[in-house]
Amino acid sequence: MRHNQIKYRNGVTLIELATTIAVSSILMLVVGVLIVNAANGWQQTYDNAHQKIKDDAQAVTLAFANIGRMANSKDYVIYNVTGSTFTPAVSPTPGQETVVSGNAVEFRYWDVSLDTGDTYNLMDVTKTSTAYALFYISGGKLKVDYGSCPPGAVPAGGGSKNVSNIKTIIIAENVTAGPGCGAFSHTSVSGAGNGSVRINIVLTDPDNGQQIRVMNSVLIRNKWPQ
Repeated sequence: MRHNQIKYRNGVTLIELATTIAVSSILMLVVGVLIVNAANGWQQTYDNAHQKIKDDAQAVTLAFANIGRMANSKDYVIYNVTGSTFTPAVSPTPGQETVVSGNAVEFRYWDVSLDTGDTYNLMDVTKTSTAYALFYISGGKLKVDYGSCPPGAVPAGGGSKNVSNIKTIIIAENVTAGPGCGAFSHTSVSGAGNGSVRINIVLTDPDNGQQIRVMNSVLIRNKWPQ
């Protein structure tokens, strides 16, 4: 009686090879899609975190707060600007507590230290500041002028701003005043501000129309000359 002999062959058939290649291709495609999606997601996250309007919003907040904290609460002015004329913003009802707003604010502060060489350590009480920073919107840009005081940014009672010996910095672009009130405001009681100045502006991304509203306030604590 003859026994059937079964012979096993080494290797794979063409169908098995084709199946293996197909499965490997699918896996490689899936891995490639995952890698591309991860890269795109990372790029989108990076772009969102480093949008110019977000950088501008942070720059506005820092500059406004830093200068405001140095300023003299008895010697800052909020202005309305028409053309090139700056007019101090005043309350329509001076005897009442009123929110007064405008599209520019001039902070005045001290950029020098006390003269420690003075034997009597006397202070010049006529000096309310030695420098100023004028924040204003012009041509869709938020700018700040830095200069010496005197003379200050704007003559007493209003007029054209000083353009001599100043340093102008553009803090943000594509800027408009926020809704509800002007770009800058404070609460006025009997014609005097309470020393808390607010900023309210909107930044717009020109590429996609996305907007960021910057609202912040700074409490000015300095109340005496140097």
